[in-house]
Amino acid sequence: MAEQDRWSRWLLESRFGGDPQYAKEYLAKLREVRDGVLNHRLALGDGAVLLDVGAGDGLIGFGALDRMGPTGRVIFSDISRSLLDHCRSLAAEMAMSERCEFVEARAEDLRPIADDTVDAVTTRSVLIYVADKVSAFREFHRVLKPGGRISLFEPINRYGLDTWRFDMAPVSDLAQRLRDFYRRLQPPDSDPMLAFDEHGLVAHCEATGFIDIHLALHIFVRPAAPQPWDRAISIPGNPNIPAPREAMAQIFTTEEAARYAAHVRPRVEAGHGVVREAVAYLAAVKPERRAPIVGTG
Repeated sequence: MAEQDRWSRWLLESRFGGDPQYAKEYLAKLREVRDGVLNHRLALGDGAVLLDVGAGDGLIGFGALDRMGPTGRVIFSDISRSLLDHCRSLAAEMAMSERCEFVEARAEDLRPIADDTVDAVTTRSVLIYVADKVSAFREFHRVLKPGGRISLFEPINRYGLDTWRFDMAPVSDLAQRLRDFYRRLQPPDSDPMLAFDEHGLVAHCEATGFIDIHLALHIFVRPAAPQPWDRAISIPGNPNIPAPREAMAQIFTTEEAARYAAHVRPRVEAGHGVVREAVAYLAAVKPERRAPIVGTG
């Protein structure tokens, strides 16, 4: 088993904040996303080959195996050797190893996979980490057979970026310092997670040569759910940034941290405020090759 890296630590542990019950609820919601990806204009018949790029913990890939009949295969691709080892272990436990392949590769460089060899390409929250999204779409197009399909899920993190969940006026100085801390780590105009939207995804897809493009944008504006303060400040938003607890320890004095918590903690635990988020499901087809037109003289 490869040593854990930041990707596997976040995906398998830290995103749950050490709360087993929350982990169950979180994974139940992710299964809805999995079904959204696999139901979005994919045709996964018996014998199909699906490439899951950024396979992570195997959510999409193992879900696809259940839909493809006994000869369908999944290629699990990820940059994390630790996560590939995790998926390999799961496949062995499920007696599915013969139907699985595991490839260490980046979304924008899938050279281990030959041209025109897979029937479908899927992602779940993968392109948000890729700076060169155009190259990723080109690689998806290259490895797909003519007539093959992509089905991608990506958060649109720019939505709601400049809004506060609830009134922060009493601690606005501290809240702004915390926001500025994270924006120095992930500048909105240049970080891969923030510097794109749904229009950019469609443009990259079309420019690469895909056809029959369909993007479904889902925007959610809903009341926040109550959550324990210790869990809320223990969860990093993504693998590239520290949890709020660590960030506050770096930028606040003990007195400032206490003042911030005195205002924010009761509101988090009571479920005050509004959560805003947007996600996109993108599906498209690689065109079939047309036979050359032979002249009749």
